[in-house]
Amino acid sequence: MTKIVNHWIGGKTVEGASGTHGPVTDPATGEVTTKVAFASVDEVDAAVAAAKEAFATWGQSSLAQRTSILFKFRALLDANRDAIAELITAEHGKVHSDALGEVARGLEIVDLACGISVQLKGELSTQVASRVDVSSLRQPLGVVAGITPFNFPAMVPMWMFPLAIACGNTFVLKPSEKDPSASVKLAELLAEAGLPDGVFNVVHGDKVAVDRLLEHPDVKAVSFVGSTPIARYIHSTASANGKRVQALGGAKNHMLVLPDADLDAAADAAVSAAYGSAGERCMAISAVVAVGAVGDELVEKIRERAEKIKIGPGNDPTSEMGPLITKVHRDKVASYVEGAAAEGAEVVLDGSAYTYEGEGFENGHWIGISLLDKVPTSAKAYQDEIFGPVLCVLRAETYEEALDLINASPFGNGTAIFTRDGGAARRFQLEVEAGMVGVNVPIPVPVGYHSFGGWKDSLFGDHHIYGNDGTHFYTRGKVVTTRWPDPADAPAGVDLGFPRNH
Repeated sequence: MTKIVNHWIGGKTVEGASGTHGPVTDPATGEVTTKVAFASVDEVDAAVAAAKEAFATWGQSSLAQRTSILFKFRALLDANRDAIAELITAEHGKVHSDALGEVARGLEIVDLACGISVQLKGELSTQVASRVDVSSLRQPLGVVAGITPFNFPAMVPMWMFPLAIACGNTFVLKPSEKDPSASVKLAELLAEAGLPDGVFNVVHGDKVAVDRLLEHPDVKAVSFVGSTPIARYIHSTASANGKRVQALGGAKNHMLVLPDADLDAAADAAVSAAYGSAGERCMAISAVVAVGAVGDELVEKIRERAEKIKIGPGNDPTSEMGPLITKVHRDKVASYVEGAAAEGAEVVLDGSAYTYEGEGFENGHWIGISLLDKVPTSAKAYQDEIFGPVLCVLRAETYEEALDLINASPFGNGTAIFTRDGGAARRFQLEVEAGMVGVNVPIPVPVGYHSFGGWKDSLFGDHHIYGNDGTHFYTRGKVVTTRWPDPADAPAGVDLGFPRNH
């Protein structure tokens, strides 16, 4: 019997009433293992109504109450790491170690939320004028929503809701319909931790659910992570409906390798950053820019390492890379490799025809490692976000040429430089047009107490996600100016116990 994933509204499972379901596939076998209920407008409205009702009390709850629940949630999350990772592997396909790493990065933001009291401290200026004090404070927005992608079904929601609810908001999550089970598991753990009904809700679905969240008058803010075209749509639509928006889009992350770099370290980094999680991550390195004469040697070192990666089912502990999320996506990724030579690239490794040999896995969404060298900037493999295990290598004669190439990209999510020269690294981190920079670090995803976000077409909205930006996004500021009469000036007959001669 096929498993059905339903909504989570008002602290309990709610069966889908729309009659519409979507398939959830095991990427390793190609088998549909689960159906997920798609929400109608009425079901989205029910989730928002539950969140609005809960906000009346949750928004007034003490910081101690909120953080106490989050500490319990953190303990439950830690105890259920493997169970959550197994759900991710079953529906996304990534290997178990990658899935565990995803949960660990989500835990970082829960840690931050547990200590939210520091971020929510206000400010006070006394005696700005005679008997006048001015204070500032931050208050929750109300009902906020998160729309999250398939590639990190546990981590990205945890980039959003722990901070949102710690700040006193209530939350409606619309996770990817391709791998929805992890989000429901998180909802169950929050309930077990004692989170009041309606503070956290999950509705599954497609564009119907998304559009209703974007236009609903009771949703005050929307957080999104996904592709650039959808991020642009989310931002424009939600903004037009008067909502605060942070919409993180796609990427084409470059890794600049200077002639003085440790090429073994650079090759190791390029392989792990390009092919980890099968390249299905917005912080993957998808373009290496080799400067000067190091290109040939660097490409050879990358090839030697890439050929040794073991591809197989995510639940096989010996696998280092799993399948892609869907067959449609697998075929799209393969098309970039199949057309690369015609566009002027040199195909060093072609993984487009890879199949995994194993009974029961014949229909899995398998693809191998691909490495393209001397890729022209006009090639589709360079211009598009492929979101798969395809690494492009470009050549530049000088640092300046390489920098111009990187800055010409419409994306500005993350970038990295590999060099032994501190002066060159310093110049790069100041001159490159990207929101996150790594120096001899290939995937510069910030720790939880610094914010994550890109520039240009990689971010729409003013706030990055989590860190201090996350706290500011989920709260709004208020400034209070106060003047109280001196007790000594009280009318005659009222004795407050203060001396009259001071």
